[in-house]
Amino acid sequence: MALILNLETATTVCSVSLAKDGVLLALKEINGDYSHAENLTLFIEDVFKPAGLKLNSIDAVAVSKGPGSYTGLRIGVSTAKGLCYSLDKPLIAINTLEHISYSVSKTIPKELPVINYLLCPMLDARRMEVYCALFDSQNKYVMPTSALIIDENSFAEYLKENTIYFFGDGASKCKQVLAGNENAIFIDGVFPSAKNMIPLSEEAFDKKQFEDVAYFEPFYLKDFVAGKKKGEK
Repeated sequence: MALILNLETATTVCSVSLAKDGVLLALKEINGDYSHAENLTLFIEDVFKPAGLKLNSIDAVAVSKGPGSYTGLRIGVSTAKGLCYSLDKPLIAINTLEHISYSVSKTIPKELPVINYLLCPMLDARRMEVYCALFDSQNKYVMPTSALIIDENSFAEYLKENTIYFFGDGASKCKQVLAGNENAIFIDGVFPSAKNMIPLSEEAFDKKQFEDVAYFEPFYLKDFVAGKKKGEK
């Protein structure tokens, strides 16, 4: 039971939530370009105003650890670590794909005739590559977090026996090549949000699953590749 500040910056979404005992108190987020450096600290200030609370009253800071955008993750993790250092609070790290999957798992009706289904959150990772994982209906890992290049054979062994729900900003890549498979279902409009981190960060706090603030690094999954500026050859 705790007051936890949750930060999500792994994609184009910049999202901050404040939760007490697993219940959302305030949320501030925007989905657009990568404006995290400009917005994150302002959003943190904003979520405390409606609750009438002070920043030093939190019990922990939770951050979406990745995979995702290299720059976005650096900003989120650096901010979270700075708060933990200055306030002497524990740091919680939540896998980005896991909390996206958790949010979708709560929206799928339990009475559906589909018994064997899997959840596949996907994040865009350049060209035809995505960051993804597979979860069962209880949000337990079936396939670990991976960086995959999507083709017509992707997930073939899983699609033989299961319906798979694909979602996230990388799912459109998969939709182009797998839409003809009747076991592949695509859910649009699913994005990471700090409000969906709340159940997982509360659980981690209760279990004292904290990170070493000094040594914790984002889960990049693959090496950073710098993009070229316009006009560069």
